[in-house]
Amino acid sequence: MTKIIFATNNQHKLSEIKHLLGDSFELLSLKDVNIYQDIPEDNPTLEENALFKAKYINKVTRMNVFADDTGLEIDQLNGRPGVHSARFAGDGKDFKANMEKALILMEGKQNRKAKFRTVIALIIDNREYLFEGFINGTILNTPRGTEGFGYDPIFLPDGEEKSFAEMSLSEKSRISHRAIAFNKLKEFLSGYAIHNNSQE
Repeated sequence: MTKIIFATNNQHKLSEIKHLLGDSFELLSLKDVNIYQDIPEDNPTLEENALFKAKYINKVTRMNVFADDTGLEIDQLNGRPGVHSARFAGDGKDFKANMEKALILMEGKQNRKAKFRTVIALIIDNREYLFEGFINGTILNTPRGTEGFGYDPIFLPDGEEKSFAEMSLSEKSRISHRAIAFNKLKEFLSGYAIHNNSQE
């Protein structure tokens, strides 16, 4: 089974991705390879942040690795919080505070359209690849649900009656921005493994 590092120690993300990838790959977290420090996310775009994290871990471990960065882009806030989603209310990465700040800024606003976007950077056999997934939705007036993490309680995907935080992991994994991006990654890795095996 192919070993690959997912450059995160976020247990929520790990659970989601293990659910998506199934038994196709042996997924390792940063903790599994004894890396505990926060990797800086100071770049101006999701793509650059994801690639920076992947390159950093690849350099340290010399292993295949992928990293992701996700942003909530709210139309009325000119795309904010975007790349700053995790630290919108400060460096503490406080999900609740981030969500409350977004709701305060959106008070009384009619246009509540938003987009969740995930970018994945993969480094495998010293080659770099990028995958993107996004889902459109609206920002709710008040949080709904207790599942998920981050801005999930205030994001209602288009065409759905439940917020992300009201969905089960299986329901969310069927439609989410992260699921779309990771399914692209999974499809690529599956094809990559088949191609490499045929070359042996």
